[in-house]
Amino acid sequence: MENPAAVDAPASSAPAAAQEADALRHAMHRVRVEVGKAVVGQDGAVSGLLIALLARGHVLLEGVPGVAKTLLVRTFSRALGLDTKRIQFTPDLMPGDVSGSLIYDAKAGEFQFREGPVFTNIVLADEINRTPPKTQAALLEAMEERQVSADGVTRPLPDPFLVCATQNPVEHEGTYTLPEAQLDRFLLKLLIDVPPRDAEVAVLRRHADGFSPRELGGVAPVVSPDEIRAAQRAAAAVTVTDDVLAYVVDLARATRQSPSVQLGASPRASTALLAAAKAWAWLGGYPAITPDHVQAMLVPVWRHRIRLRADAEIEGVSVDAVLNSVVQQTPVPL
Repeated sequence: MENPAAVDAPASSAPAAAQEADALRHAMHRVRVEVGKAVVGQDGAVSGLLIALLARGHVLLEGVPGVAKTLLVRTFSRALGLDTKRIQFTPDLMPGDVSGSLIYDAKAGEFQFREGPVFTNIVLADEINRTPPKTQAALLEAMEERQVSADGVTRPLPDPFLVCATQNPVEHEGTYTLPEAQLDRFLLKLLIDVPPRDAEVAVLRRHADGFSPRELGGVAPVVSPDEIRAAQRAAAAVTVTDDVLAYVVDLARATRQSPSVQLGASPRASTALLAAAKAWAWLGGYPAITPDHVQAMLVPVWRHRIRLRADAEIEGVSVDAVLNSVVQQTPVPL
């Protein structure tokens, strides 16, 4: 059934909407270019950050020290022109150090709420697995509800809001594994690898020519918050057919039936995959998502939501391998 408003709309409205969508996509492309001025060889990670931003999700960046995880987030924030704050997670960090706390004001004779660093557009949670679960949990409400509750008062967080957390996969001394409930709040888990040889040479050339990762010279804001919110609405409006929805469900059910999997993809994981696929399709200029978009986003969206059986881990089975096998074995809608 046709939308009456669409039928009555002027003929020029469709081209105007298409031009606006193209302009927004071009703005997102400019973000890639700006980030590339400081970060080399991490194009996939930049795409992941854009997808998370458009889908209103959060990102967990995992990689060994020195692969520009922190620099990537700082440059991304600069290119977006958004306020960002960095939290260095340590074993002695308290929940109030993240979300804020009540401070007694002697002059006023009352307690006042002092906002924590989570009150910003982009939160860089550096080495999030180095703080105890109680402090990790301080981010849960902020990530899921976009708000902070303290002393019976709910305070909304800025919009847009994005948490980019980093963790080191090779150093486990003094770390605390993130619980499944917290991992599930991250839309994507991106693996940041050492860049290819040519990209690594380019990194050294930039440093030899005077580039400073602390100053980010040359990186400028290229989009506005209004453009970001408009792009988020456009990505959410990408259509999806019933066949593709059924395909997402079949993929999730296949993970639960895999003999190597102890905990498969939940319905929340399916909705996260759908949101990421919509954002990826919109960036590519598609009006509707296809099975290809679902397949492209499945591993980064689900790799941190799947728990393998102990015997599978002993045998060296990886989550990514299991998910790729699920994609290959699940029938694709025509």
